[in-house]
Formats: sequence, structure tokens, C-alpha cells
Amino acid sequence: MPRIHTHGSRNPELARGVPKYTKTEMYRRSGRAAKKASGVAWKDVPKKAPEAKKSVTKEFGKKKEKRVVSAGESRFYPEYDVKRPLRSRKSHHKPTRLRQSITPGTVLVVLAGRFRGKRVIFLKQLKSGLLLVTGPFKINGVPIRRVNQAYVIATSTKVDISGVKIPKKFNDKYFRKPRKAKQIGEKAFFGDKDKKPEEAKAEKPAKELPKEYKADVKNFDKQVLAVVTQVPQLVSYLGAKFSLSRHQYPHALKF
Repeated sequence: MPRIHTHGSRNPELARGVPKYTKTEMYRRSGRAAKKASGVAWKDVPKKAPEAKKSVTKEFGKKKEKRVVSAGESRFYPEYDVKRPLRSRKSHHKPTRLRQSITPGTVLVVLAGRFRGKRVIFLKQLKSGLLLVTGPFKINGVPIRRVNQAYVIATSTKVDISGVKIPKKFNDKYFRKPRKAKQIGEKAFFGDKDKKPEEAKAEKPAKELPKEYKADVKNFDKQVLAVVTQVPQLVSYLGAKFSLSRHQYPHALKF
């Protein structure tokens, strides 16, 4: 199996003695040319003074003779792997840039998920970068929910929602699902051995949305419906499901 070189020269050779880039090009690529043109002088990094080694007094032998030994790191590996926290870039995330074609009131076509093919109205972008959209629910069955902008198509149809007041509680925390308590034990892993899988599934309670969420959707959609009903043919447009027929290509369509 050939050896894979993960690291290579920044200026590889095209032939023996013939580098890919000239000295001038490498000077420019390294950033030194731009630094020189800016007129900003290089800053000298102050050298840190070497820290003095700490010493520890230890006892040796049967007579317990005391000696002063430098307290350095152990020469041996630890018996067990020491768990160290992994580096995270969560605090360095850049805010997700919103597409220019997506503005408040734009009608979007959802491409993936439970409501794929449905048309929704964009309300605002949340802090996480996800889009807050609504159907409304009464027209096409899509409640207030979050959608990734990678899975939507922005259309040229827009609705004036400047008069619609979006409650502040509609944030990422509002849509977060509560964590389930972990079950520990043999029964949690294997399940009930006496019952068949079909019986176990039938006994599971059906998932129900919180009453507070249902009330919020109903109250908020009243504002959106008041705006949508004023535009002719918009209700039927939002209620119709998007699909492609034969010889229709997405890149050739004008949304």
C-alpha cells in the first residue's frame, strides 16, 4: 500500500530543481508583501523568563534519608487514560448569513422533512440561524416551526407582514424538546421479554403537543390569516402542494 503524505511543501517541485512558485510569488503568498505594503511594523513578542523548577523533599531507603528532588512530570504513563475536555468552537460560531432572496413575508417551499412540498410564510431568522415559518396551520397544516434555509426554495411571492406582531417567546428555547430521563437496567436495554414487539409498541402512549403550544399557534395564526385573506388567490396558492411533473426541471423554473 503506498504511503500517504498528509503534509507537504508549500512550494512543491514540478520537476527536479524547478519549484511551482517563484521567490516573489512565495513572498506574496506568505502575507509578508501585504504586511510590508500596509506600513505596520512587526511586533516583537517578549520572551518569557524560564520558570524555576520546583523541588520536593522525599525519603529514600530503610533509613529514610531525606533528599531534595526536582518535582517534574512523571516518567511513566498513567495507569488509566485521563479524560480531558475536547476543544469546542461553540463560542466562536459566526452568525448564519441569511440569503438575499429570503425576507420577512417571503413564501418558501419546504423541500425536506415532514412538510416537504408545502408552502410556508417566512417570519424571521432566529439566533441559531434557523428560519421561523408558519403555514398557517388552518390553510395547509403547517404550524409555527423552525426550518433550515438549506432545505427551502424562496419564491417571488411575498406577503406584507409588517403589521403582524411576533411574540418574543418564539425563540430556539421555545421549540426545544424536553430531555427524557435515561432508564438504567436490563429491562431498559432489552425491553419486556414476556411481551411481543407489536404489543409493546401498541402500549406506548401517543405523542401529544403541549396545550400551550396549540394555543399559541391558534392565536398567532389569526394575525397571519387576516393578512393572507386580503390577497386574492393566496389562500389556494399556500394550500396547494408543490410538485414537479414530467419534463419540468427545477433549475429552469422561475419561482
